[in-house]
Amino acid sequence: MITFFQEDVSFKIPTPLKTKRWLKAVVEAEGAQLNHLNYIFCSDDYLLDVNRQYLEHDYYTDIITFDTSDEEEDQIEGDIFVSIDRIKDNAQNLNKTFEDEFRRVLVHGVLHLIGFDDTTDDSKAEMRKKEDDYLQIFKDL
Repeated sequence: MITFFQEDVSFKIPTPLKTKRWLKAVVEAEGAQLNHLNYIFCSDDYLLDVNRQYLEHDYYTDIITFDTSDEEEDQIEGDIFVSIDRIKDNAQNLNKTFEDEFRRVLVHGVLHLIGFDDTTDDSKAEMRKKEDDYLQIFKDL
């Protein structure tokens, strides 16, 4: 199950049913099982507070992913906080549409829960390739 929430922003997700089908397909394509994902859409300031409180980081980010699954590795469950402000800024700075950058961030969080990281140049490149591949799949749905 995938649920979408809003904290301190007024935001309506574009094509929610198609987005849920797509994210479920991503999880299945990676050989995992979807248990429950909560996406929480919020502002920069809200996510900065989460970043400070839980990760002890003092900077803005577009996404923070918390894995809430049990020990079973193939069960995907988590809370994914997404800054709508940051996505808007990043889309503009990268000359992308809001929707493309938004979907990239959504799938980025899922890939983290599946086990991908972006801590090295190689792992960042692998994550970006997966994001690009899955963004294309969304367009083909």
